[in-house]
Amino acid sequence: MTVAIIDYGSGNLRSAAKAFESLADEPVVVTDDPAIVARADRIVLPGVGAFADCRAGVLRLDGMMAALNDAVMTRGQPFLGICVGMQLMATRGLEHGQCDGFDWVPGNVVAIEPNDPHLKIPHMGWNDLAVTRSHPVLSGLGAAGETDPHCYFVHGYHFVPDDPAHVLATVTYGGTLIAAVGRDNMIGTQFHPEKSQAAGLRLIANFLAWAP
Repeated sequence: MTVAIIDYGSGNLRSAAKAFESLADEPVVVTDDPAIVARADRIVLPGVGAFADCRAGVLRLDGMMAALNDAVMTRGQPFLGICVGMQLMATRGLEHGQCDGFDWVPGNVVAIEPNDPHLKIPHMGWNDLAVTRSHPVLSGLGAAGETDPHCYFVHGYHFVPDDPAHVLATVTYGGTLIAAVGRDNMIGTQFHPEKSQAAGLRLIANFLAWAP
């Protein structure tokens, strides 16, 4: 059993790897090798920066997109996208023009437009997650007596799925923003689990145990 964290030149790889290694019974491999991703039992795609730059980083790795599509879409291996790694699951991103995403979860990544002009963009710092749809990877987050859903965000754009059923959690920042999406064997979080202390560790542990 292997957890592959994809290194495509973008992402908080060291922190993410340490968080997964602290909880995983199986090997955790940070890799840019499509062959390793193709054999992995779980796949994590982190991401920091602009949508188009992150997509280009994945496409620069020869064979990586084919390996991802085969592992995630064809064979149904559990997948976690983090921050821009989640946004890349969308049909397209609208940051500095239009850019195609992976189109795994239909929808668009759009700019945050808070209804309070005093709120700064990007949305950065700690905020409380509101789980809107039950999901095994979000189990125990926010219910009475369970893990505090305080999570760490850094983003100026958010993913709005076409199908509301794909929205798993939201956060309030001058309106409602999408904080987690999912379908089938895929889940994405706009927040950073590796920086979200108790809530993030709970989510990572849930992902490692998830059998979609």
